[in-house]
Amino acid sequence: MANTANEKNFFADVCKNFDSAAQFTAHPEGLLTQIKACNSVYRFQFPIRRGNGFEVIDAWRVEHSQHMNPTKGGIRYSDMVNEDEVMALAALMTYKCAIVNVPFGGAKGGICINPKNYTIGELENITRRYTTELIKKNFIGPGIDVPAPDYGTGEREMSWIADTYMTMNPGQLDALGCVTGKPIALHGIRGRKEATGRGVAYAIRECVSVAEDMAKIGLKAGLGDKRVIVQGLGNVGYHSAKFLAEFGATIVGLCEFEGAIYNENGFNIDEVFAHRKLTGSILGFPGAVEFKNSMEGLEQPCDILVPAALENQLTVENIRNIKAKIIAEGANGPTTPEAEEIFTEMRGIIIPDMYCNAGGVTVSYFEWLKNLSHVAFGRMENRYAENSNRNLINTLESLTGKSIPAEHRLMIVKGASELELVNSGLEDTMIHSYHEIRETLLSKAGVKTLRTAAFVGSIDKIAVSYMNLGVWP
Repeated sequence: MANTANEKNFFADVCKNFDSAAQFTAHPEGLLTQIKACNSVYRFQFPIRRGNGFEVIDAWRVEHSQHMNPTKGGIRYSDMVNEDEVMALAALMTYKCAIVNVPFGGAKGGICINPKNYTIGELENITRRYTTELIKKNFIGPGIDVPAPDYGTGEREMSWIADTYMTMNPGQLDALGCVTGKPIALHGIRGRKEATGRGVAYAIRECVSVAEDMAKIGLKAGLGDKRVIVQGLGNVGYHSAKFLAEFGATIVGLCEFEGAIYNENGFNIDEVFAHRKLTGSILGFPGAVEFKNSMEGLEQPCDILVPAALENQLTVENIRNIKAKIIAEGANGPTTPEAEEIFTEMRGIIIPDMYCNAGGVTVSYFEWLKNLSHVAFGRMENRYAENSNRNLINTLESLTGKSIPAEHRLMIVKGASELELVNSGLEDTMIHSYHEIRETLLSKAGVKTLRTAAFVGSIDKIAVSYMNLGVWP
């Protein structure tokens, strides 16, 4: 689908943010140009049979940077997807992986369809044909390019991709590493589905934990008194809201395409989710103030706004109406550069998408490692750790003559499960990366936002990779 004159140039926005940060680095212009450019853009079409006729499908796969191999990025099914969007998302994946120290280059895929308009059989045919086209051009493989779920796709589609790749590559030992976000039965990893939303919650928790930064925008440290509005009740938005509530925040607003609801006393996210599943809408939820225009929901009183839907939701037209002091970008590119400049002048903090929603690719990395090692995390050491801890407890009890209560004994003795190890690795990644970005913000004269600081850090890391590989003199 070609861009129209009215569409936002998403890739240009990413490049604009890149250029704003590049001036704070000392790398040669040619190297910066190489880092910024999309290395490989594959646009193709293929036919599928529908009824008694055929339909031609537009599709893309973009590999932004091969400074690290394989490249990594999701596949989006949307009738709004276009080449510019796929290029922008691939570029963001490159910078995102660098920020959280995941050794992948950035990539992205897109198929221009609305999945709701197709049967399961048709979607399977589309997915398998798309995968076949990628295989033909060497745009997929555990050491080449590793897709993942994105908007409009999930475990089911990743299963079809994995099966198609294995069928066309018989005997390849690491074939399941060609894609992540797979079901557990196909050697996916526990915690992957909720990883992006959990990562958003960790990012927000870490941001608000810095009392010095919160004081500058008139907030107290901690999540306990924070009111949150979440846009989007899909996978990312739902899990962001769920974990933020578990961490002590109050979810006061939810926005979806059919409208928005608000309640200053807060919502139980699972009850709202169940209501929407039953009725097809978040509207009509008991005790909520309703807005038929979902964008009005973003403008209600809150401390933290989490746009977790699509790009270009916060623009110069509405950013001044946003009452939140913190915007945590669960979606890719929800805030335009012009809107960010205005919001920063309003003494607000934006936690940038390239860091905030990096939980998905972080846990995808863990899944990829699991597929290459052919063993689940914790399988080798879980029982050994339990037995060691049990022996330690028994020794302490015999030496002290005091017994430890059963519930405490269970907590101490228990070995870590795969899910616990995954969540631990994700939490450590998000904490370490946030403070790495914040340190750049504080140490680089002229850097004013977390986004610019994140770009500076990622550009420096990618530049070092190019030079170490001998690609750049």
